Amino acid sequence: MKVAFNTMLGICAAVMFSQGIARASDPVGVYALIDKVVFEPNSDTPERIQLFGVFALHDRDNPNTYQTPQRGYLYFTLPAAKEGVARKEWADLKDMAGKHQVVAFGSRYQLRATVRKANDKPATPDVYTLSLGVVRVRTDTDYGPVKSLLEFAGH
Repeated sequence: MKVAFNTMLGICAAVMFSQGIARASDPVGVYALIDKVVFEPNSDTPERIQLFGVFALHDRDNPNTYQTPQRGYLYFTLPAAKEGVARKEWADLKDMAGKHQVVAFGSRYQLRATVRKANDKPATPDVYTLSLGVVRVRTDTDYGPVKSLLEFAGH
């Protein structure tokens, strides 16, 4: 039953984002333009992932806003007992890397991500959280976090 609920929630979110009508209190943890993905220790059975690009993270202090976009990388480790689903999402993120495609992922209520400077050595990864899946977001929108992400990245 929980899987069906999460699937329906993901479908609803995908429809919402594909229509370009996301709202200020949306459940997304990160909006991103991903340039490059690095799997650790390998791409066959990754345990950690580095996502390089530009990111607009949810504002932990205000559920209705997102932080100013930042360039760098996010560093995640697999969530316990959900490795298979996380690896599928990571494969989706890898497929979208370098395509100038805005993606949304993670839960604003659970995700604790840190944008690291591109030259920072990877250490102490954040735990990747599952939520609505990885969702492609339309770029022809005035929605704040998406618009600011695109402007910051020069798109």
